[in-house]
Amino acid sequence: MIAWINTAVLVVSVLMTLHFYVKSAGPAALEKRIGAAAYARCTRYRMVASVFMTLGAIDYVVYFFYPLPIPLARAFPWSWWVSALAATLIAIPSGYLFWRGMRDAGEETLLVKKEHTLYGGIYEKIRHPQAVGELPFWWVFAFLLHSPFLVLFSAIWIPVFVLMCWAEERDLLIRYGSAYEEYRRRTGLLIPRRR
Repeated sequence: MIAWINTAVLVVSVLMTLHFYVKSAGPAALEKRIGAAAYARCTRYRMVASVFMTLGAIDYVVYFFYPLPIPLARAFPWSWWVSALAATLIAIPSGYLFWRGMRDAGEETLLVKKEHTLYGGIYEKIRHPQAVGELPFWWVFAFLLHSPFLVLFSAIWIPVFVLMCWAEERDLLIRYGSAYEEYRRRTGLLIPRRR
């Protein structure tokens, strides 16, 4: 019973992360309806999205102890150390991208502020380095937990992160207009664009 409840909570966590993050990514559109309070509200939405994402990570750990009774191996056929190596090989470049994105975005990573400007640094090459860096960490967790189900389940995060990026893009166009259009032309959404 715990396995089914945990998996249901995991699915709900993914959906709620998407819902609240998309809401947090629309301060300029919301400002047109409610004024300057939109930015504080979007910061609260982003915090709620972070709570649901953290709950999802906790659900991964719970799944390790209470896997679903399905015809899929509970663990990979190889040693845990092989999975740990795979997790490390994913975590190093992903962690660097995530860290660089956070560093170059500053406090805007969690706090939605009207006065923030377009970022520099790694954002001159790719528009969503934090998303590209954070997304693979679901596979890092899954491999560290040595779980085939979680490795497969982690694919659910791909459309979630893409939708979150699209939501941000839509609002950034409202906020920055032609400057953001020009920025989009010269940088890649999720991978660097060739010059």
